[in-house]
Amino acid sequence: MVGGGEGAFIGGVHRMAARLDGHWDLVAGNFQSDPDKSIAFGKSMGIDAARAYPDFRTMAASEAKRADRIDAVSIVTPNSTHHAIAREFLLAGIPVICDKPMTTTLRHAHDLADVARQTGLPFILTHNYSGYPMTRQARAMVEAGDLGAIRIVQVEYAQDWLARDIPGNKQADWRGDPSKAGPGGALGDIATHAFQLAEFVSGLTAETLAADLEAFVPGRKVDDNVNVMLRFGGGAKGMLWASQVASGSVNGLRLRVFGDNGGLEWTQETPETLLFTPLGEQQRIIRRGGAGASASAAYATRVPGGHPEGYLEGFAQIYSDAAELVRAHQEKREPNAFSKLVPGIADGVRGVAFIEAAITSSKANSAWTALSA
Repeated sequence: MVGGGEGAFIGGVHRMAARLDGHWDLVAGNFQSDPDKSIAFGKSMGIDAARAYPDFRTMAASEAKRADRIDAVSIVTPNSTHHAIAREFLLAGIPVICDKPMTTTLRHAHDLADVARQTGLPFILTHNYSGYPMTRQARAMVEAGDLGAIRIVQVEYAQDWLARDIPGNKQADWRGDPSKAGPGGALGDIATHAFQLAEFVSGLTAETLAADLEAFVPGRKVDDNVNVMLRFGGGAKGMLWASQVASGSVNGLRLRVFGDNGGLEWTQETPETLLFTPLGEQQRIIRRGGAGASASAAYATRVPGGHPEGYLEGFAQIYSDAAELVRAHQEKREPNAFSKLVPGIADGVRGVAFIEAAITSSKANSAWTALSA
């Protein structure tokens, strides 16, 4: 692991998720930019002192030479560092699991895609909401034609934790610093999740967008509220709203997809159920592990229905899929088809293209702008 040291939020989540299904062990890391703190944190995690590294370059070079080298690296650092770290490990022959957004510029995103293609190594992007059983259920139903031709995709992601300035908060500080987070605030942090989920479930590709970005909190250097209209290939329309200043909202990710024969609705805060309403019929509730669940949802399910699964399990599915892709690569075989639903390098490029197009559009008074990837 690179990143995720003392005081980090997402690093701890990644470690728990990676271990949940028994596929991964944490054996090496460069956890903080301060070499001494990184080594000390690694020791506190029970890592062999020889594999608690002072920096990521030393780690990549050293691990590449070991007979018991790491099978993959998990990158959980601020956004601005993803490109250099991922590139270093790919060139060292080590598969990458990277937090989103993949990079802070489209040029760097394309560069990583080129390196991943040249090396042939697995590259996994941790858009964890696509690991939930019921988002995979929704995708399967769209693919099966249960909704008919898709007309409308509505997605929102509302939080309130940045509704006021919170100086001294480590997570808020780096997310509000363009030199670390990149040019997008809520846009890069949560709108990219919403965008990826909209395309993942609908099976559609957004071609153009019109965006209105705002920083409501005085002095904030990046956006904290995002409104985007989307035009998908094939004629479907979409709307995306993401906000970190929506007072009273905790983690309100909600997706609705409407076709000419019916509609679906899924909410992250009640992830065990998917609402399906055929046109002119009574609404149906599909439950994780229950009747009507698809094979792809079952693949991402751990315990019987009625025993709640949620955020950590969805995240763990990404790591389970990653393990299958890495093993298949090592064994020179095709991976399980369901594991290939995990987001990868192409999703990373799409996410950065979305960020850049949204910023360009907003600066041009919400002009319709093409996604260049």
